[in-house]
Amino acid sequence: MTVQSTATVYHWDDLTRDHPLALLSRRRIIGEKMMISEIALEPGCDVPSHHHANEQFCIVLKGCLRFGVGEPGTPDHRFVDVRAGEVLHLPPHVPHSAYAVEDTLVLDIFSPPSQTTGVDRG
Repeated sequence: MTVQSTATVYHWDDLTRDHPLALLSRRRIIGEKMMISEIALEPGCDVPSHHHANEQFCIVLKGCLRFGVGEPGTPDHRFVDVRAGEVLHLPPHVPHSAYAVEDTLVLDIFSPPSQTTGVDRG
């Protein structure tokens, strides 16, 4: 087993920003076992329902996201607003969508890391 013996400091402003969906920009740091994404969503940004094998924590730093949780069209589907200072935990394989109610900034933490997420499949 190889152990990395150094720590790395990242500066968000130095990282490349991509735009996988309209009204959404993202910067990511991808590690060996986790990934963190800084995501800025403009009002009206609509991330379609999707699911993935990754466990996800969505930390809302500013604004409000309206999540659809569960399979759309089923009795289990519900909407939940997550605002600044709140965290939504999504276990693996849970269907979810997101709609930016206002200018929103989030940190998404994924494990395991992945080159693609729900916004890449949108």
